[in-house]
Amino acid sequence: MTDAGAHELRSEIENCLRDNDWRRARAAATRLWQLRPSAATARHVIACFERMREWIPLQKGRIGVLRSFTLEPTVPILRAAALTHGLDLTIQMGPLNAYAQQILEQRDDIYTQTPDVVIIAVHTRDIAPELWTGLHEKGGPAPPQQAEEVTAHFDTLIETFRKQSNATLLVHTLEKPARAFDGILDDQRSNGQIDAIEKINLELRNIARRYRDVYVLDYDALAGRFGRERWTDERLWLTAKLPMSPAALLPVADEWLQFLAPALGRVSKVLVTDLDNTLWKGVIGEDGVDGIQVGSDYAGAPFLELQRAILGLRHRGILLAIASKNNREEAYAALARHPNMLLRPEHFAAERINWEHKVHNLRAIAAELNVGTDSLAFLDDNPVERDLVRLEMPEVTVIELPHDASGYAQAIRCTPELQRLRVSDEDVQRSRFYSEERERNDARANHQTLESFYHWLEQKVDIAPLTEATAARLAQLTQKTNQFNATTKRYTEQQIVELAASPGCEIFSVRAKDHFGDNGIVGVLISRTFDERCEIDSFILSCRVISRTIETAMLTFLLERCRTRGVRTVQGWIVATPKNEPVRTLYEKHGFTCMSREGGRSLWALEVDGAKVPLPAWIELTVTEDRTVGDFAYR
Repeated sequence: MTDAGAHELRSEIENCLRDNDWRRARAAATRLWQLRPSAATARHVIACFERMREWIPLQKGRIGVLRSFTLEPTVPILRAAALTHGLDLTIQMGPLNAYAQQILEQRDDIYTQTPDVVIIAVHTRDIAPELWTGLHEKGGPAPPQQAEEVTAHFDTLIETFRKQSNATLLVHTLEKPARAFDGILDDQRSNGQIDAIEKINLELRNIARRYRDVYVLDYDALAGRFGRERWTDERLWLTAKLPMSPAALLPVADEWLQFLAPALGRVSKVLVTDLDNTLWKGVIGEDGVDGIQVGSDYAGAPFLELQRAILGLRHRGILLAIASKNNREEAYAALARHPNMLLRPEHFAAERINWEHKVHNLRAIAAELNVGTDSLAFLDDNPVERDLVRLEMPEVTVIELPHDASGYAQAIRCTPELQRLRVSDEDVQRSRFYSEERERNDARANHQTLESFYHWLEQKVDIAPLTEATAARLAQLTQKTNQFNATTKRYTEQQIVELAASPGCEIFSVRAKDHFGDNGIVGVLISRTFDERCEIDSFILSCRVISRTIETAMLTFLLERCRTRGVRTVQGWIVATPKNEPVRTLYEKHGFTCMSREGGRSLWALEVDGAKVPLPAWIELTVTEDRTVGDFAYR
């Protein structure tokens, strides 16, 4: 972007802020950051968002950084980038080189201030100075011994942290030097400097896999992608203990954001893509199926790579949809018949191929898939279409594409909202679930009554206590489900595990099957029992199974459980949000009495004796035997 273009965007932002046009100001500030990210732009973007904070929705997150080197210059860059993705981050930077003391001290701020995510960033020259400088040649410990010592140190720190905090933990790998101490000779040795650092990083990944919500950021690979000799600035290291050049600050912030977005639940569930000059080069209406370009040749290779990246999203559970201004028959012919096409019609859960505005089609796709519009990511080569969606639907993740199509796939792969820290079985099967849902809707049209349709579905619901295998999926449902979520309490996997171990708490998964197949785990029921009172902490159902009376089966189960345990009263809160209207009448419809209302919160209660919440005749309910949380290897 030219200086003139940046100046024009800044003027547009200022005019919009002055006119209280917050939506346009936000869109312009986001575009400014996407086109010209820098430390100077970061300060301007943060100032703009501060002025409109009261009028735009932002998701808050608390980040703690434990480090051995200077990282303060990265903070404003990270905050600005996060703001343009709808995240308002508070970043607590720990004292320089005090990371170990902070973790080992139980009363440290890193625990008492309850951050959502904690980052451990330690440089090789700090944790293993002899390994970095090669001083083992002068009597110091050999590289293999140093690797073992560093690995043990990390193991102790991570284990201690996990016992004290349920925050998500992100650990940097150690950086390798641009040139080994022994030069090319190092590569010929099995126990050289580079080999030792790589062994530490490998073991660090193995350690992280033993714990819940602990992840590894490959800082060494990040430096390698950037270019090691350009990454390091020895003058800054000596004067400010900053091992990176100023140009490396932005990649660090961007890499952090790749992890922070999914950790904080800022994710897109659906990628909606254009077709012409996006999935292929050319216009199908003008060039025809044989004239569009996608393949291994120079012109078509970038589009083939983009399709490969998009297919990868589908494999991690992200739904695909089409919004294209085109003739539907011609577009489908291209997807179905072009020999080089990786993406085929069956890969898409929804499509709007017509001549309507993209904004209208995005809303229609969200409605069809029963997701919020904030769950959409939008891919289109046309900057006018992107700007329109960014302006009219600021909640949608609009993926900025470069002028050169060779960068399209990279843009997809670097979008934070499309990242996932873990993938459940339900994620892998999500596209199949939606295909089956279309079949259900078609079948529903052949039945005159809902009852007839429900009986025909042959629904089977299994309710089971929390297990090690289901903890990740239940946490995911608390974090991502908005519509049928009574209290919208969000829990990480680690928090779910700790909650299950608390006195009086029970956590259940709800799995649904029917005529069309297994829907997987679609619900969460969390309750706390205090003497003769049971309080429903969380009542959640996936949007895929809303309006099939599974919620009634869940309440039937809970009431029967309370009866056998001598519980007299069941209580539950409804906390109204802009997205959870479907759940607001849950308790009222099942005979609960409203005990109090305050703001958007209402408390409902039901006396267990005499309560009548019969199991729907069309649902077969099974309950798995109780197990205690101690039966599982939680850490």
